[in-house]
Amino acid sequence: MHTALPGSGDETIRWLSVSAAIASISVVGIAIGLGVPLLSVILESRGHSATMIGLNTAVAGLASIAAAPCATPLAARFGVVWTMLAMIVAGAGAFVGFYFVSEFWMWFPLRAILHFAITIIFILSEFWIATSAPPAKRGFILGIYATVLSLGFAFGPWLFSQVGSQGFLPFGITFVIVMLAAIPVLAALKESPRIDAQPTGTRFIGYIWLVPMATGAVLVFGAVETGGFALFPVYGTRIGYSEADAALLLTAVGLGNVMMQIPLGLLSDRIGDRRHLLIACAAIGMVGIIALPFVTHDWYLTAGVLFLWGGVVAGLYTVGLAHLGSRLSGRDLASANAAFVLCYGIGMLAGPQAIGIGMDLFGPNGFAYAIMVFFAGYLALGFMRLGSRPGRG
Repeated sequence: MHTALPGSGDETIRWLSVSAAIASISVVGIAIGLGVPLLSVILESRGHSATMIGLNTAVAGLASIAAAPCATPLAARFGVVWTMLAMIVAGAGAFVGFYFVSEFWMWFPLRAILHFAITIIFILSEFWIATSAPPAKRGFILGIYATVLSLGFAFGPWLFSQVGSQGFLPFGITFVIVMLAAIPVLAALKESPRIDAQPTGTRFIGYIWLVPMATGAVLVFGAVETGGFALFPVYGTRIGYSEADAALLLTAVGLGNVMMQIPLGLLSDRIGDRRHLLIACAAIGMVGIIALPFVTHDWYLTAGVLFLWGGVVAGLYTVGLAHLGSRLSGRDLASANAAFVLCYGIGMLAGPQAIGIGMDLFGPNGFAYAIMVFFAGYLALGFMRLGSRPGRG
């Protein structure tokens, strides 16, 4: 409605645009996977407490929330490609700055700049992918995106394990990786989407409620993913697993995420109303987390449950993003995509707190109880939305 895109009416996939957006965000994913543990290890080696390391890391969530409303105005003013390039340079520069700055207080603005830039890149990449994928194949393309991004996040920690935390090398490698994201973006310069500079009249906060099944899905996913990954090692050791066995169970969740996003995306393209699939993902998430305390006596059974559970729950992000793209276009889609990422950031802040409180109040089983609350809330929203009006797309 508010964007001019060549061939927007056909059903062909603009692979150059899709590849540029996926490649750019995936190399940033590698950089995050390498950089986040690197910074934590360095701060710990300098004698900073876990509380202060956590406080510095929390700046990432706050920066993401602050960045979300800025993405669409910046892209409308300067263009999608030039905004992404500026954020790539800012993010790479901020990251290498950590090496040269020894004062701890300076790490707070550097962390804010880094994650502000990364959030803008995420929002605009997902908007670019959504506008480049024809409606009938949007879920498939977003499934590819989610799979490649997951592989990027997984590759980053492996790379960190190879290069270590000493000297300039890990910072230099991360700087180069982030800067490489500029190459595919520049290659697709002529195919980048254009956003109408004229605002639509909807306040940014209103986009959260415009497609609530999508924004609610990503909030739940952000809470469950971040809180679950942060506290599952604690949960695992409290129920009797070794640290290594608990870590391998998290790997099973990650593998499910990688393996199941393309099938879920393809399935979403064949369903008239994606809200039904979102409700199914949340329902399976609920059943899986209810079953968890009853299967933990068997490591292999637990791994199988978590593999399926992790893949289906990650579908809340993939299918939610496809649902968003089916309902909106142009500047509305860009702004709603920013609200989508904002809700993910809110989930990142809420999930660890809720799960931690649950475990303090109810012991190890509080891990499952807290996650159940998020799924139950989303299922209630889903059934209310289905009962209120028919879905579009």
